[in-house]
Amino acid sequence: MNSNWLKVFIAAFFEVFWVIGLKHADNVWEWIGTVISIFISFYMMIMAGRTLPIGTVYAVFVGMGTAGTVFAEIVFFGEPFKLAKVFFILLLLIGVVGLKLVTKEPQSCSEGDES
Repeated sequence: MNSNWLKVFIAAFFEVFWVIGLKHADNVWEWIGTVISIFISFYMMIMAGRTLPIGTVYAVFVGMGTAGTVFAEIVFFGEPFKLAKVFFILLLLIGVVGLKLVTKEPQSCSEGDES
């Protein structure tokens, strides 16, 4: 996996935390964690967007974050499991994977060419 796509994955991972934090944070420490998650999430997405097409980065970021948030709500917060919801999340993820597969990888610099 390209390191830029890893940055998108990390950004989406932290997106789940800040989205949950916006709903469930009840004290200063939880809000601090939410703000830190927002910073990490957007920083990683911006770094990935410098090399990868930003439209694809954003679509993958949002799709993975949405799926992760729905999963976390079901597993950790007692949100009811609905087959239709899972179906549409899977459909969303199929689209995200498709976008990633059709996006050209950036050309890497050769070892002697450091810019």
